[in-house]
Amino acid sequence: MAAPRTIAVTGASRGIGAAIALELARRGFTVACLTRSGESPSRPHDAAGRFIDVRCDVTDEASVARALAEAADEGEGLVGLVNNAGIHLDGKSHEFPTIDWQRMMATNATSVFVACREAYPHLVACGGGLIVNIGSFYDRIGVKRNLAYCASKAAVGAITRCLAVEWAAKNIRVVDVAPGYIVTDLNREAMADGPLHDYLAKRIPAGRAGGVTDVARLVGALYSEDIPFLTGETIYLDGAQGIAH
Repeated sequence: MAAPRTIAVTGASRGIGAAIALELARRGFTVACLTRSGESPSRPHDAAGRFIDVRCDVTDEASVARALAEAADEGEGLVGLVNNAGIHLDGKSHEFPTIDWQRMMATNATSVFVACREAYPHLVACGGGLIVNIGSFYDRIGVKRNLAYCASKAAVGAITRCLAVEWAAKNIRVVDVAPGYIVTDLNREAMADGPLHDYLAKRIPAGRAGGVTDVARLVGALYSEDIPFLTGETIYLDGAQGIAH
């Protein structure tokens, strides 16, 4: 029997998650797309048979457990998890509602912990694997009106480090990929022209925002190259914006 090559990706229906799912499929992996709708992204002909559609609400622990069990069962084992699902809410900190804080933390941070925990026995059963958490370069900078988002993404980095240390003996590696400004279908118009475009052109040393394929190619490389000694790190993919002064 061939070794299992199934990777679960949360929030895989659009944007960065869809790009990651497609990139992994093109590299020969079977991809379990965990989405609220239970639908995966449009499938290219050359990778059409490498997707498993799984309905999942990442804020519901029971849903996450069922989805990962289904992914492992249908994919004949689970060797990876990409925690991509997340939301962004902003607002003045002195007015920010607690319910919005809780929603942000539940979706961006708690769901990462829960998915990692529920994936653990499936990864152990396959002899180990790699978890990639999608964080943000906002985890290390101060951004007005983004207290909750920054905190949630800082938590992703902390979760990554702690699990990498605790699970290393089980041959499970955990890496945090932290993108900067990335053009997606939701923000393409704002990124293409206007104040935000002009700001980013000046602020990002690379002179432009990144694309979903930048993130997808990095995640794909982490799985394809399978570097055993790389774990616990946050890899920033922001065109050097976060370190520019």
